[in-house]
This record gives sequence, structure tokens and C-alpha cells, in this order.
Amino acid sequence: MNLYAVCAIYRFEMSRTFRTIGESLLSPVLTTSLYFIVFGAAIGSRMGEVDGVGYAAFIIPGLIMLSLLNESISNASFGIYMPKWSGTIYELLSAPVSVTEVLLGYVGAATTKSLIIGLLILATARFFVPYSIEHPLWMVFFLVMTAASFSLFGFLIGLWANDWQKLQVIPLMVMTPLTFLGGAFYSINMLPPFWQTVSLFNPIVYLISGMRWSFYGQADVEPMISAAMISLFLLACLGAVTWIFRSGWRLRS
Repeated sequence: MNLYAVCAIYRFEMSRTFRTIGESLLSPVLTTSLYFIVFGAAIGSRMGEVDGVGYAAFIIPGLIMLSLLNESISNASFGIYMPKWSGTIYELLSAPVSVTEVLLGYVGAATTKSLIIGLLILATARFFVPYSIEHPLWMVFFLVMTAASFSLFGFLIGLWANDWQKLQVIPLMVMTPLTFLGGAFYSINMLPPFWQTVSLFNPIVYLISGMRWSFYGQADVEPMISAAMISLFLLACLGAVTWIFRSGWRLRS
């Protein structure tokens, strides 16, 4: 294992975050704070409880996942697309660095940034609403697995994209709608039976449901199913990235 290479990539990616700390850290926290104000305070005061949990507290897991998914994808996709765009990717490909070391550097940095943002949002929520965490170890599991798997997914998007517009297509046109329709602001049990069944085809439902269960012991889907889904997604992304580096698809052209 070339730890020097891993540390070099990791430090470079993390230094970019702290050079633009306003955009990288403060902006997601402020945006989520607005959600707490609008949905938690203004709307939540009229909503009452959902599954025995106050609405303002009920949306905390969904808001954490909303930010975690967006930040994981954007950090990882931008991190690997920049070397492709500037041409320095060829230096990386010719260096004595394995796929594992590249992933540990780029995806590890993106995962770290996303986890920092998730924890900041968790701390910020305390200023707006009291909440409890019934299963803290499971909460850590879902946080880490979501950040890592969607950082890998973002890495794939960065490898796939060949212009700046494509870099934003999947996050804006696919991930954001799926997140809003994944139960971030409601329980899918509130939907008619047909739409409950349709919602189960949305992978984000399992992530939000698992995170909400770790907080309040309430879930739309069995937590073990949620854990299995995120684990399978992580393995699928790992397989796809490994194939791309071995084949050179979108890397050497």
C-alpha cells in the first residue's frame, strides 16, 4: 500500500475544502437551517406528530440525508473530474498508484467532508428542536455507509462526465427528486397503498428510513433491509469503479 500517495491525494482534496470553507461547509449548514425554520417551525407547528414524533424532529434524519447525498456526490465528482478536465489524470494513471489507493484518497476525502457536514447539521438541529438518538451506533453506520457509497457514486459520475453540464445532470435531475420523494419530509405510510408500493422502488427511501429508525425506532422499511440495500449499492459502485480503471473507459480518451 502506497500510503504516501493516499495521504497526498487526501490532503490535497481536504485542503480545497478549507480554502473554500464558506461554500464547502457553511453553505449546506445554512441551507439546512432554512429548512428547519420553514418546515420545522412554520409548517411543523401546524402538523402535529408523525408516528408519535413531532414533525420538526421527524424531518431531521431526512434533512441530514438530503445534505449528505448532495455533498457526497458533488465533492467526489468534482474531485476526479478536475484532473480529467485539466489533463493531470494521465499523471495519476502513470504513477505507481493502485485503484484502491486512488479511491482511498479521493473517496476518503469526499466521505470525510460529507460526514463533517452531516455532524454539523446534527449539531445545528439542536438549536431548533430537541431530539433523541435511540440507536447511535446504527446512526453512525448509516452516516458512514451513505457518505462512502454516494461518494463512490459521485466518483463514477465524475469519471462518466465529459463536460461540466453532465457533471450536474444526475445530481439535479435524478438524485434531488428521488430524495424529496424518498420520505425526507413525510412517512410513506401516509401515502395511498399504490404510491406506498411505488415508493419502495426509490432507493433513497431505504436510507432515510434506516436513519430515522436509528433516531426514533420508527421506520417505513425494516432497518436490516435498509442496511442490506446500502451495502449492496456500495459493492456495486466498487465493482463499477474497478472495471473503469482496468478498462480505461472515459479515462484514456
